[in-house]
Amino acid sequence: MFYRKISRVLLCLALSSLCANAESVIRHKTPGSDFPIAMAIEIPANATVVNLSGAVPTVIYANAAKGSLAAYGNTEEQTISALKSIEKTLNSLGLGIGDVIKMQVFLVGDPKLSGKLDFDGFMKGYRQFFGTKEQPNLPTRSVVQVAALVSTAWLIEIEVTAVRK
Repeated sequence: MFYRKISRVLLCLALSSLCANAESVIRHKTPGSDFPIAMAIEIPANATVVNLSGAVPTVIYANAAKGSLAAYGNTEEQTISALKSIEKTLNSLGLGIGDVIKMQVFLVGDPKLSGKLDFDGFMKGYRQFFGTKEQPNLPTRSVVQVAALVSTAWLIEIEVTAVRK
């Protein structure tokens, strides 16, 4: 009798563990929109939230003057550079870009656009990582223009939150 009860308890624990692992992140699309961000995201209780520090672009054009805007490229190029850095960090933690659930983007106004942020350039870079056939998972996201970042050559800094299931 005792062993039968123990067996039942162990079976229940195993099944509840399987059910808990079956829970996944729920990404709510914005109704009637194909804009590549999620309207909302639900995270299951058994997931681990991973916050990454802000990522900035790396030098793309080594021949340009050190510390210059030209060395880091335009907004699209800087976006790709920052997202590649984020992807590398996520991979080192056993995660991928598809595990990102929240993104905060800080854009500096582009001098070539009279100090306005280059949202189109940002989106061209962003769309290479999110909402593709290979990686359809979309994060929630905010994009704001800021007066400056630590380096005057940076047009972008990106923070992300990812979930480990």
